[in-house]
Amino acid sequence: MLDFPTWKKLWFWGLTLVASLAALPSIFTIANLDWPEALPRPEINLGLDLAGGSHILLEADSRQVAVQRLDNMEESVRQLMRNASPRIRIGDVSSSQGRLSFILDNPADLDRAREILLPLVNGTGLTREWELSVIDGQRIVLKPTADGLSNAVTQAMDSATEVVRKRIDELGTREPTIIRQGDTRIVVQVPGLQDPDQLKALLGQTAKLEFKLVDLNALPTDVAAGVAPPGSEIYPYAAGTPFEGQALAVRRLGGIRGDNLTGAQQSFDSQTNEPVVNIQFNQQGGARFAKLTTENVNRPFAIILDGEVLSAPNINEPILGGQAQIAGSFTAESANNLAISLRSGALPVDLTVIEERTVGPDLGADSIKKALIAMMIGSTAVIVLMIVSYGRFGIYATAALGFNVLMIFGIMAGLNTTLTLPGLAGFVLTIGAAVDANVLINERIREERKRGRRVIAAIETGYKEASRAIYDANITNFIAGVLLFLFGSGPVRGFAVVLVIGLFTSVFTAVALTRMWVAGWLRKARPADLNI
Repeated sequence: MLDFPTWKKLWFWGLTLVASLAALPSIFTIANLDWPEALPRPEINLGLDLAGGSHILLEADSRQVAVQRLDNMEESVRQLMRNASPRIRIGDVSSSQGRLSFILDNPADLDRAREILLPLVNGTGLTREWELSVIDGQRIVLKPTADGLSNAVTQAMDSATEVVRKRIDELGTREPTIIRQGDTRIVVQVPGLQDPDQLKALLGQTAKLEFKLVDLNALPTDVAAGVAPPGSEIYPYAAGTPFEGQALAVRRLGGIRGDNLTGAQQSFDSQTNEPVVNIQFNQQGGARFAKLTTENVNRPFAIILDGEVLSAPNINEPILGGQAQIAGSFTAESANNLAISLRSGALPVDLTVIEERTVGPDLGADSIKKALIAMMIGSTAVIVLMIVSYGRFGIYATAALGFNVLMIFGIMAGLNTTLTLPGLAGFVLTIGAAVDANVLINERIREERKRGRRVIAAIETGYKEASRAIYDANITNFIAGVLLFLFGSGPVRGFAVVLVIGLFTSVFTAVALTRMWVAGWLRKARPADLNI
């Protein structure tokens, strides 16, 4: 019991003081005091329910996923049939009624075509993605399976959630809550953001960028009437462009998507000084872009963003550097938002805002005030009870309780975690239960003294035997906290984080620190009896 080496003392005191000092910036903020700018500022982030902010519920249209899968399958089928040796010629391609069908020009190619399509049909996982059937020995029909479509929707929503997270991170906001809700919804909560308009504009933009060749054979009268030639489709010009209100026919397949972008920055045109967005492709995208522009010199190609034509410049010469410039009557802010959207990637499916709330900071400030009052009242009652019941050992428990509070704040600040209203409840609960370990230890020491053990033996046995029960109880609580964090939503996770951190700090301060202090007192005082 008295054997407490110097290195262990330095380690315990160092850990305690570092964690406690890390709590000071957060305490200064709560007390509305200014923290010196020259000093490091680890600080706890406040969640939406405490700091206020914006709450948005987004919903995706799963039917878009089905349409995109058909378009991608059609393009893949055409590519595979074209690259087959010898080439397999197909015709009468149709993607109506949620399925893809086409006719083989030569029925003798049926077995070879089916073998080529098997990897696409089976997919890469355990779920069969498509059903392949043959009609009249010449028409091949590909129909998506229910499981394949469900997997595609799940993957699209997972990708959309990650894109939303990247876009919000670009805004410089701290600790947003972004979680899936159901099959096709995403909940977004951004603390500290009182005006959701910028957030809505950023998340509502799909940022699906495409480069497609203009169909020069389309008749202007047909385009104006909305009639597209075979193999082409019509897109309207975006608002604010010189051709606003008009439309353009482009080739449906064979273009380039913005999936291969590696960068996008807002800039200004060197000649017109108008805001533009400069984009860079990766090696694969740059090669495809160079091939497209090389094979179609002196032909116009359309730059399409989210189904609207921004511009349709002429390809004067091959563009070989993997870089391009997007112009479209932008403002500096809209160009920057587009650059953010392109950098974070296109949303695989459109997201619609179906619910919007702005939470003011007044409720959070009131919650913090009431929590502090509850903590002060509870702590005062605990301190009085511990000192009256256990004397010197109650003072040690009280000091440990104070360091426990500081260490929880400091560790949360160092880990850059977020404190939510449930987390605040968990914090108060942790403080209230922090002295349980000291009660167990002190009561066990009392029992050992009643059994006739000497002072040092009673204290050593009390700490040793009580620690087993303390560790067992906190391990079960730790498991519960981890499960809450893994399977809970944002508010529940906030509670779990505080609970788990509080478990470690409570055991450390109540067992390790008090044992060190008691050992120091025993070594100096050598008491013959205990008042406990």
